[in-house]
Amino acid sequence: MKVFEKPKALTDAPFHYCPGCTHGIIHRLVAEAIDELGIEGKTVGVAPVGCAVMAYDYFACDMVEAAHGRAPAVATGLKRAMPENIIFTYQGDGDLASIGMAETVHAATRNENITIIFVNNAIYGMTGGQMAPTSLPGQVTQTSPYGRDVNTAGYPIKVSEMLSALDAPYYIERVAVNNVKNVRNAKKAILKAFKNQVEGKGFSLIEIVSTCPTNWGMTPAKALEWVDTNMIPYYPLGVYKDKGSQIKED
Repeated sequence: MKVFEKPKALTDAPFHYCPGCTHGIIHRLVAEAIDELGIEGKTVGVAPVGCAVMAYDYFACDMVEAAHGRAPAVATGLKRAMPENIIFTYQGDGDLASIGMAETVHAATRNENITIIFVNNAIYGMTGGQMAPTSLPGQVTQTSPYGRDVNTAGYPIKVSEMLSALDAPYYIERVAVNNVKNVRNAKKAILKAFKNQVEGKGFSLIEIVSTCPTNWGMTPAKALEWVDTNMIPYYPLGVYKDKGSQIKED
């Protein structure tokens, strides 16, 4: 009996991601959600600049490339032009929380009926490991060799907390994919975010705390541990906004 197989919403192309990078896990979870909801034929993904810029090679649904940070704006246009389609963006922290912050905030405050998959690995991955808006205080990167100095660079941006303060967004949750339990919770959150769009409920964003072993200068195993000991304490997991639930917002 078959107990495990590749999601139909993924192509056969091998991932190009570095060893230990969790983009592959997140891709699979997104594809599984698309499969379970039976929406591949009407789903359009939007990927901007970043490690996931080649997502069109991996997702079997239609894909659109957006300029750096502009994925929520492109997704808004696609959804308004094709309201019957399911539109999602797949963005990293350097993309969404820096050059794309305005697009994200305004899409959220309009409660656009789109789904955003936001991968937070606290660093610019594709371009060589520079400090990102989400890099932790004291974190060493290519552009903060002595650690992020909050006196000059400011504090990391907590996207889920910030967006949850807006009135309009329907659903915002932060998850992680560094162990089996967290992967299962991430799967539930991603599925719920897509289901919300299918049901016309509005803006959903899933922030996923991820790894970047290459630019963190760690082994894959150490990177998973670093998520637990450093990332999650600064970026607590949980539901930050859910208009469909009676859970009090954090």
